[in-house]
Amino acid sequence: MSQAAAFKALHSGPEILVLPNAWDAASAALMEDAGAKAVATSSAAVAWAHGYADGDFFPVPLVITAIAEITRVLKVPLTADIEGGYTDDLAQLAETIKAVVGAGAVGINLEDGRRDAALHARKIEATRKAADQAGVALFINARTDVYLKGLATGDAAEAEVLTRAKTYAAAGADGIFVPGPTDEALLAVFAREIALPVNAMARPGLPNAAKLQAAGVRRLSSGGGLFAAAYGTLARATAAYLKDGASDPLTPLSEGLPSFNKRFG
Repeated sequence: MSQAAAFKALHSGPEILVLPNAWDAASAALMEDAGAKAVATSSAAVAWAHGYADGDFFPVPLVITAIAEITRVLKVPLTADIEGGYTDDLAQLAETIKAVVGAGAVGINLEDGRRDAALHARKIEATRKAADQAGVALFINARTDVYLKGLATGDAAEAEVLTRAKTYAAAGADGIFVPGPTDEALLAVFAREIALPVNAMARPGLPNAAKLQAAGVRRLSSGGGLFAAAYGTLARATAAYLKDGASDPLTPLSEGLPSFNKRFG
């Protein structure tokens, strides 16, 4: 089974797909070694790790390099968060998609942001065509930012998500990502009414994987949470180290880390 087929199959297995979001080769390798069945990237985390803001600012050549660096050290499938594709020009998007799959990704997140749904549908169609031309059955996870961007509220937001999901499914998406909601009942509605696998994003108040699975959600992403956890620890450890130069407080932080020289050798 190809990695693309294996990744798609994870969305229809008996268990919800719990995806950790990496930002470089070391974080991705650690996640795989911890037991991840697949690894995703977080566009925000990758951008921050390279000194760029999130929001379609990260240069595409660096995106491709980051994907290639990660896939080089992984055996499990990688899905790449490419924000809105870094362009609304369909021809340029097609070239980016070919580069993304050429770097080894077998899935992508493609977000609509504040864009018109019809435009996003055309981008999904262009993405599907480009991936097919590259010979990869790319898993297109169409992300809608209705909740994250506050495009609507209440019943209107729910209806807008369902409308967009149908539009994106018709355009060739394989999954629908609805970051923002944490209400179990609302997520169950989306899982029931949307024909494609529904993806939720970890955030405070979100039910755990078992409850999401029971609600019909098929995929859970950590988003930038693991990056925040790692760099929060780093910030505290750095402050403690700079305070008095003591080495002992740093020792417990390395417990459980693999030998990266051995891992990458």
